[in-house]
Amino acid sequence: MRVHVLQHVHFEGPGSIATWLAAKGAEVSSTRFFEAARLPSPAGIDLIIALGGPMSVNDEAEFPWLRDEKRFIAEAIAGGQAVLGICLGAQLIASAMGARVYPGKEKEIGWYPVFAEAATPGHFAFPARTAVFHWHGETFDLPTGAAHLASSVACRNQAFQIGARAIGLQFHLETTPESAAALIAHCAGELVPGRYIQPEAELRQAPAAGYAEINRLMTRVLEYLVRDATTGMEARQ
Repeated sequence: MRVHVLQHVHFEGPGSIATWLAAKGAEVSSTRFFEAARLPSPAGIDLIIALGGPMSVNDEAEFPWLRDEKRFIAEAIAGGQAVLGICLGAQLIASAMGARVYPGKEKEIGWYPVFAEAATPGHFAFPARTAVFHWHGETFDLPTGAAHLASSVACRNQAFQIGARAIGLQFHLETTPESAAALIAHCAGELVPGRYIQPEAELRQAPAAGYAEINRLMTRVLEYLVRDATTGMEARQ
């Protein structure tokens, strides 16, 4: 299985996804935009993972590679490649597919529940309620034709699916204690009082069981996206 990771800043890596990739024996390549903005052809890639980052998808003047990244994502989705977007990555999918991305009414940082939307046949089904890790200030409109998968009290559009093989998650299911600590270390200035912003001490006290639960759900999402990739990989060997 060939996987390409789009990483925007050095302190937002794949978290628990790395363990899943290793277990799968995946052939992993990456574009690390903070080092170089070279993108491969999406052809032949089984899964593209767009990670988070503190910039906005609208910051093309400051980060001109965003234009190329959005074109890359749109081409991959049109070509039937599996695509997973996390936080900024979800916003990139939305923008690439013509939807608006803009500041949300509330910043959402910390552990807050998301709620599954009504199940749609042929789409990924989230648990009815799951406490997940958030760190975002922007939101997005759903792309035309997208299935709405999950919402939260603070942010209506938390997860969506386009077609059979593209999912955007506004929240972070890949978070581990180590990746949460890295976010806190580099973005602590965002932890200002707010209705949906937990203080640093509370973030650091999250139980191991909470991380384990979201990491299991991350694995479910990944397995769903590549459910036919293994067959295709074996056919190419």
